[in-house]
Amino acid sequence: MRTTLFDLARALLQRLAIAAGAGLLLCGCNKIGPDFHRPEIKLTDAWLDAPKKTAKAGDFSTWWKLFHDPILDRLIEKAYRQNLDVQKAAIRIYQARAQLGIAKGYLFPQKQNVGMDTFYERISEFSPYYQGSDFHTFTYFQTGFDAMWELDIWGRFRRGIDAAGAEMAASTLEYDDMVVTLTAEVAAAYVQIRTFHQRLALARGNADLQERSFRIAESQFRNGLSTELDMQQAKALRQATLAEIASLEVGLRQSKNALSVLLGMQPSHLDKELGPDSDIPAARSEIAMGIPTDILRRRPDVRAQEYKAASQCAQIGIAESELLPRLSLVGTVGFNSGSIDGLDVANAISPSGLAGKFGPTVIWPIFQYGRLTNNVRVQDAKFQELLTDYRSTVLRALREVEDAIIAFKKAEERVASLEDGVRASQRAAELALRQYQNGLEDYTRVLNSELFLVQQQDRLTASRGDVARSVIAMYKALGGGWELREGRELLPPGVKKEMRQRTDWNDLLEEPVGSEIN
Repeated sequence: MRTTLFDLARALLQRLAIAAGAGLLLCGCNKIGPDFHRPEIKLTDAWLDAPKKTAKAGDFSTWWKLFHDPILDRLIEKAYRQNLDVQKAAIRIYQARAQLGIAKGYLFPQKQNVGMDTFYERISEFSPYYQGSDFHTFTYFQTGFDAMWELDIWGRFRRGIDAAGAEMAASTLEYDDMVVTLTAEVAAAYVQIRTFHQRLALARGNADLQERSFRIAESQFRNGLSTELDMQQAKALRQATLAEIASLEVGLRQSKNALSVLLGMQPSHLDKELGPDSDIPAARSEIAMGIPTDILRRRPDVRAQEYKAASQCAQIGIAESELLPRLSLVGTVGFNSGSIDGLDVANAISPSGLAGKFGPTVIWPIFQYGRLTNNVRVQDAKFQELLTDYRSTVLRALREVEDAIIAFKKAEERVASLEDGVRASQRAAELALRQYQNGLEDYTRVLNSELFLVQQQDRLTASRGDVARSVIAMYKALGGGWELREGRELLPPGVKKEMRQRTDWNDLLEEPVGSEIN
């Protein structure tokens, strides 16, 4: 009897499939609602302030290698493997994959249930159905298979797949955008640390120089060759520099702490990764910039916004399909049995107890058109809002590139001017101190020249860091670095193992990422 019930259930599914196929053929495969098209945006052919030391095309994927710093290369690699925000973005990709599977499932029978129930019922003697007979109790048994298949006549479910597929692509691009941001932030934090190293080295060197000046001023005062004012001014300058060193040490520690978070590690382990102090990284080869239209295909956040708009466009079709009749095929097959003498299992599953039904149902919400029509308008307004967001994202991307270009260009000019100024200040400080020792000048000239030297050296070092950071900002704005994920696992093996131990993920955790992006 089990075989018979299975055969009948299979026959029911076959009938549903045949009817569904016929319905699709009769109604066509068109999907109601608008199809998405990328908004047209015309961009210029060149950047406003592109420096001469640039190339129109180049490799953006590993832009940090322009600095030729193996420590920076290693830090970015470690951050990609260990950063927790990147792992969260990767998990959202797998969540979107599962959501796409749900959307695809609606193309098949939406209801497939095997059920069984049995109950004992006694009719009350006060019930209108009680006939005065002694047989006012009975036992009822029912088991069977139910199925319902709503035909996707208007493309409602296929629009749902379009929406889920676009959301999945957007989640992948949001992950890529996270990688772009991560590589830029790691590089910027590393440059900041090296800049602090250089500023501290200069400040400590100047403190030593000022200590020497103080000793000279003190000796001159004790020998009656100068006033106490000179000695106190020298002391004040030295103490101000020592205070600045303390502030720089705070900035250095905080920059290291920020980098350790990006690397997904404790701050106490970072010094080993950084190694000894070294120079500020500098790009030693030509910078590749491309042209403005490149950002439409390179920047992950721009493309993610495009796919979010595409997903919302599909929601318009889903909302419009609610205005139209919905055709479903419903079928049931099973065994029914009732008895006043108790449950007889043999009778309950005998051929005589076999029952079933099959047929179409139509639902058409004809009295809810005001609500449904307004929902279409809501979805359309959301779509238009996302199109505006897309254009806004493009404009913001253009601004970020242009900001980085002008910052890079002017930082280089500032460095060149400050290098000449520092050389002149060093010479002036040496001459002022020598003349003071020989009694030709008062200490005010020495004080002013050393103070100006300290300021110029610090500004020069900070400006060299600005040059490196503007290069980093430029490549971030251009959308470089997301290719780091290509051909690699998005999640650490331990995280995947943990997820598999909780849930059957089948092969969703192994499928390559990126193929869903057109």
